[in-house]
Amino acid sequence: MLSSPSPSKPAAVGRFDAHALDQLKVIRETMERSSRFTSVPGYGGMLMGLTGLVAALLSDPVDASGEWVGPWLAAAGLALGIGGFTMMRKARSNGVALGRGVGRRFLLGMAPSMLAALVLTPALLGAGGSQLLPALWLLLYGSAVMAGGAFSVRAVPIMGACFLLLGAVALLAPMEWMPWLLGAGFGALHVGFGWWIARRHGG
Repeated sequence: MLSSPSPSKPAAVGRFDAHALDQLKVIRETMERSSRFTSVPGYGGMLMGLTGLVAALLSDPVDASGEWVGPWLAAAGLALGIGGFTMMRKARSNGVALGRGVGRRFLLGMAPSMLAALVLTPALLGAGGSQLLPALWLLLYGSAVMAGGAFSVRAVPIMGACFLLLGAVALLAPMEWMPWLLGAGFGALHVGFGWWIARRHGG
């Protein structure tokens, strides 16, 4: 007499398949984390945006004298300090080394445009072309964020594209718009995208 198949075998196969799927999911998530830089600071970005909003309120109207630049340079230095500190803190908590792997690629992607802004800012100030700085800053920062964002979460390159759009507007807009365009970029965009990143990828 033939024996019927054991009813436990399908259940065992089902448990094995579920375990295998769980393992594949873990492997996929690990590979995604290793290929994307997820340590962009969310709350730190929001604090950076607040410095931009304060600078927009304190800045004089943009003109060729260059006297309006001071508050923005001070805000930029403060924002870079905040961004660097909060990024290192988040990277440490995520077990990510900024000096190698995807963290290094992220920073190297941003570096050329940031260095270009650092060189061109005093050159334009010395040549009496400070009225071009708002567009220059927005365009180069947007380019830096998009380049670094190629190795990061989706929100980062989208934010960079928004900066590029504001920079293009700044090339055509009247001078009285400049503080508001700078505030919209370095203030509102940082606050908005910082909140998005904090909500979806942690602070």
